[in-house]
Amino acid sequence: MPTAPAIKLRVFSLNCWGIRYFSQHCSERYEMIGQLLKEEEHDLVLLQEVWSENDYLFLKKTLAHSHPYTHYFKSGVIGSGLAVFSKHKILDTFLYRYSINGYPYMAHHGDWFGGKAVGMVILDICDLTVHAYVTHLHAEYCREKDAYLPHRVVQAWELLHFVRHTSGGADLVILGGDLNMHPRDLGTRLLLAYTGLRDSYAEAEKFEGCEEGITLIAENPFINKKELEPFENGIRIDYILFKGLSRVSVKCESLSTTTGSVPGKPFPYSDHEALSAVLLLRSEEGGGARPQRCSAEPDPGLVDMVNEARTEVKVGLHSAERMRGTVARMGMMGLALLLVELVIALVPWLAHSTEHAFPRASFYLLGALSFATLLLTALLYILYSTQVKTLQGAEDQMRLAVTGLQERLQKHSQTQPVEQGRVQGEPTSTPANSP
Repeated sequence: MPTAPAIKLRVFSLNCWGIRYFSQHCSERYEMIGQLLKEEEHDLVLLQEVWSENDYLFLKKTLAHSHPYTHYFKSGVIGSGLAVFSKHKILDTFLYRYSINGYPYMAHHGDWFGGKAVGMVILDICDLTVHAYVTHLHAEYCREKDAYLPHRVVQAWELLHFVRHTSGGADLVILGGDLNMHPRDLGTRLLLAYTGLRDSYAEAEKFEGCEEGITLIAENPFINKKELEPFENGIRIDYILFKGLSRVSVKCESLSTTTGSVPGKPFPYSDHEALSAVLLLRSEEGGGARPQRCSAEPDPGLVDMVNEARTEVKVGLHSAERMRGTVARMGMMGLALLLVELVIALVPWLAHSTEHAFPRASFYLLGALSFATLLLTALLYILYSTQVKTLQGAEDQMRLAVTGLQERLQKHSQTQPVEQGRVQGEPTSTPANSP
């Protein structure tokens, strides 16, 4: 029986660095990005950091003919920054916002205000159901003292489960975006091992672009060189991941990245390099018995990874509990100051005097200080209490996952010798009291 012809699917991913009034040459770069996408005509475009909806609308207008199907994921204060453009019809969309995402008082980092999330679109491509995911995880900022590592591990944990539990019925799963994790980081290893997704850089038959697939290069004029000091050439934190399910086999024919400044222009498309992957899809006959969603295979290494993730989450949990305790003590100080204010206010009334012994300006200043302290600590206490609950929940999920994986490994080890014996023709043992 002749095999079905392969379907070529071109996927594009880019962190656009589109922070209005902050990112350099934002308007000019969006014009360049729009022109690139219009000329290249990728089947699927996954964009991150499109923070301004006006920029999204500009791209939508520019790509109206080449990519008529599009969706913009709204989340948080300034939006998730996630956008999808497609040549193929979008059947459905869904957004999952990560339960933990930095701190609002770290305004110069801004991740909390962005409402980091993962967006999913379901596409119909040549009668194949494709689940495409675009995401952007919390940034690292400092490799040596990464205060956000527990947050990013939890986000990776939620991401992998979101993909696993929403990929049922898909023929192909694609995940693209800025993961803010190196290839050997815990979150990346956990994501790939748990879902079975494959890295297009590792799988590509042909690669063109930056050395080692780096997407944050030192030569980029928008990059703060100090952030890349431990890494001479740069880092790879942007990915296109894929996996064929059900009745489709898929391989990565090629992967390419941009390499800095655009020819004829004084600057590049973004502070990140863009990824462009070509996937070859081939329908398989009788593939209905294959797994219907991304799932983890029994693997002792996966158990170790989940335990390692639990350790990182526990570190973040203890830190959040310490901060909550500190905030609670500050709140008690604010409450004590308010009580002192109340006593001072009652002194003239108790002494039957119209004169106030305490200077009025100092009295009001102390009252304002105590009230502000109490209000601020109350808000911070709520924040840290929410984080404690979130981290506790993630740790509980990981503990149950370890138990489940260990049970699966035990069953697998028990059934494997029996299956090997049947293959080799060895007789299976029978009970002593059997006839």
